[in-house]
Amino acid sequence: MEFSNQTLPGLFYLLGLSTAPHIQVIGFLIFLIMYIITLAGNCLLLITVKISPKLHTPMYFFLSNLSFIDICFSSTIVPVILMNTLSSDKSISVEACMIQMFCSLILGVSECVLLAIMAYDRFVAICRPLHYSSIMNIRFCIILALIPWIVGFTNSTIQVHITWRLPFCRTHHVDHFFCEVPAFLRLSCRDPWLNEIAMYVAAGIIVLCSFLLTLVSYFYIISTILRIHSSQGRRTVFSTCTSHLTVVTLYYGTLMSIYLQPRSYHSVEKDKIVSVLYTVVTPMLNPIIYSIRNKDVKNNITASVKKRMKLSKNIIQ
Repeated sequence: MEFSNQTLPGLFYLLGLSTAPHIQVIGFLIFLIMYIITLAGNCLLLITVKISPKLHTPMYFFLSNLSFIDICFSSTIVPVILMNTLSSDKSISVEACMIQMFCSLILGVSECVLLAIMAYDRFVAICRPLHYSSIMNIRFCIILALIPWIVGFTNSTIQVHITWRLPFCRTHHVDHFFCEVPAFLRLSCRDPWLNEIAMYVAAGIIVLCSFLLTLVSYFYIISTILRIHSSQGRRTVFSTCTSHLTVVTLYYGTLMSIYLQPRSYHSVEKDKIVSVLYTVVTPMLNPIIYSIRNKDVKNNITASVKKRMKLSKNIIQ
């Protein structure tokens, strides 16, 4: 089942998270439930922001972008996991694998950069409240929303191109649940040092810069919060940021673990678990965290539900 070290095979085989049948059944149910929650939660958030004029602000504009990315990100990964779990045929074509790798890189990087932009939005709102409307105008918000996609597309184009130029002569069985760059570097029969450098440089620039921007934004935010004399005022302001901090900590932590650790520190099983966290769990948790921690979202969802129930009641009567 080996193939020439100068050509690509027609198919790769994704081994998935486990080969044990009972674990596969449990895994299928868990991933299916998480995927349904991801779609339902993010769609609900998008609809709520769309139909609620009070939520037509820069903060919820970026939150809508995050929900859209999460829907696409999860839909790029989870359906493949579900199909491979049910089917005895674990194969994926080279073209499908390239597309999945390309899309997942774009969406993963876009979310990374968008979280930093959301931190900047909170910085302007809390530290420069009198200038917030003039700074975060519609034109500037659209430009900020485009930046993550441009960065993601550029990085994905480079990473996918150099990854698929490697000769894969060891095996075409990928010990992973989706087509991710680090998993394919392990298959190369040539030392992928150039690819690793490119991956570390890209991750260092994108992830660390985004993380640094987030840290700087929250340094000024916390400094501003501490100068508020009212304890109730401090709690109110900080409550708007805690949800974002939760998401940022989970997402950046998992990305750094995958893309910034030296090869010697990687283990296949650990990489699978960490990849599940940032590709499946985070997209599911984002709408839950933002809706539970955000009174505006909860109030608008409640108001919309009550309004629909009232209309239904009037129609029946």
